[in-house]
Amino acid sequence: MKYSLSYYITLFVIKLKGIKSIFRKDPIDYKKLRKEDVHKPKGVFYRDNKVRSFKISDSLITEVSQVKPSGRLLIFVHGGAFISGPAKHHWDTIKSISKQTNYTIWMCDYPKAPENRISNVSENIDQIYNSALDQYDAGLVTLIGDSVGGTLVTALIQRLVIQNIQLPHRIILVSPSMDATMSNSRIDEIDSNDPMLSKVGVISAKRMCAENNDLANAMMSPIYGSFESFPNTILFLAENDITYPDQLLVVQKLRKANINFEIFEGKGMPHIWPFLPFMKESKIALNLIIDKLKT
Repeated sequence: MKYSLSYYITLFVIKLKGIKSIFRKDPIDYKKLRKEDVHKPKGVFYRDNKVRSFKISDSLITEVSQVKPSGRLLIFVHGGAFISGPAKHHWDTIKSISKQTNYTIWMCDYPKAPENRISNVSENIDQIYNSALDQYDAGLVTLIGDSVGGTLVTALIQRLVIQNIQLPHRIILVSPSMDATMSNSRIDEIDSNDPMLSKVGVISAKRMCAENNDLANAMMSPIYGSFESFPNTILFLAENDITYPDQLLVVQKLRKANINFEIFEGKGMPHIWPFLPFMKESKIALNLIIDKLKT
């Protein structure tokens, strides 16, 4: 496959930033990762548009809304291995979505590990969704999550099904992390090709969030939960991503459960490639997400 020049430049920048090196260490240096955190968006777009912040439980919600809101809500649950985020690329993604759709967007800056454990994080996600249902019809709500944001969105849906709570219209999962145990043998084959993540650091980060070192808990590893009755699901998967093998297993589960889903696979792409800046392939993938939101 022929890649753009921006693809190779992006991979070079990722290598230059040393992200893979951080994820090769145990314990992972979460404080170093957090240096890239952006908790309040900056720039002309966010200064000139309708933006407000409020708290739901221990989470900071930044709402980006339209002058004439459509009544549709996009709940954005960012990634960051449970220990960091949101980052600049998340805010850039929200800016692009907001410019091209009429959604109100909630960026969910939820509690992080190691200060918090998965039960507290999950409780915050539950309360955010319940607050959304107080204001919006469930059929007008979409959730999007990348990496562990995809973990949290998937696990939320599993809990909603069990509790018989109204489901959102659709979920969009971008390189979702589906199994915190990282026990899939294919992960070791991909690790050397993944320019961003490494199994050692990912497991270290997940352990910081786990309770009783239980990495197989469905709140952290939704692959061990049920995928019955899921709403419309859109998945963006990347071949050169250690989370890819577990995503393929989830696809099988979705198919077996007769769920309406779509897959977009990034040949040779790295983790969360639709959200990466500058790269031509990223812009194409993000435009696909935006097109789906417009549907």
